[in-house]
Amino acid sequence: MREYIDTGAIDTRSGFGVGLAELGRTNPNVIALCADLVGSLKMQEFINDNPDRFIQVGIAEANMMGIAAGLTIGGKIPFTGTFANFSTGRVYDQIRQSIAYSSKNVKICASHAGITLGEDGATHQILEDIGLMKMLPGMTVINPCDFNQTKAATIAIADYKGPVYLRFGRPKVANFTTKELGFEIGKGILLNPGSDVTIVATGHLVWEALLAAKVLESENIFAEVINIHTIKPLDCKLILKSVQKTRAIVSAEEHNYIGGLGESIAGALSKIHPTPQEYIATQDTFGESGTPAALMEKYGLNSNAIVAACKKVISRKE
Repeated sequence: MREYIDTGAIDTRSGFGVGLAELGRTNPNVIALCADLVGSLKMQEFINDNPDRFIQVGIAEANMMGIAAGLTIGGKIPFTGTFANFSTGRVYDQIRQSIAYSSKNVKICASHAGITLGEDGATHQILEDIGLMKMLPGMTVINPCDFNQTKAATIAIADYKGPVYLRFGRPKVANFTTKELGFEIGKGILLNPGSDVTIVATGHLVWEALLAAKVLESENIFAEVINIHTIKPLDCKLILKSVQKTRAIVSAEEHNYIGGLGESIAGALSKIHPTPQEYIATQDTFGESGTPAALMEKYGLNSNAIVAACKKVISRKE
């Protein structure tokens, strides 16, 4: 199995902050907007370097989306920043009508996504945001897996024309991707070749998928691991190539199974290559308060759950 080195746990939101600061130095059209969460979104370095290119909107997320849409008319590239719950559910009408419908070049950057938000509890742990955003015509949806990939994604979306939803998180997680792996919007990354089962993971579940693959290999089960950072557009070619070989797939995400990555994969494969599939995701439920690790365990979003799902789906092969 290919080895990946965790260079030190760090939150993905910090990758966004570093990437945004770099854009502040290299792209004069980048404008940052925030809804009273500068510290949480790690935007202070950008603000220090570019005070005239920052707008503090306050606790008025709908207004922020409208301002961002307007800024694009003058050729600016606005990056909005707030929690994922407030970046999607609270402002869905504004995103749909003012950004997606007219394909405005707004970058909607959302932290504190998923169950690993932790102690803030169910009202803030949005588990439906990928579904909401991927259903909007023309909206690109990206969910990177670690600090390095979040930084790369932040920089990449500045050059990408059209609205983007960039999802990242609060907890410190393994940082293991390298420049050699590259980052291209819409292109998945084959992390580990295998022959028995395909694991397609996104966000915080990518590292868990690698841990699961290592356990499976010790039992002579060889898992192919794919990092799908871009939920939409989905890299169907890479996934299809893998399942044609393995004939079984497990999708893994920190999101509701309804509307998430797994659903997109199932929809694509049902048309061209129906394949037994198991879902690692929340099961049509809200979250609750707790530590990230305890919640991942309770809701079955870790390497142990992935191992069990792989064994189950392998047993379903014809």
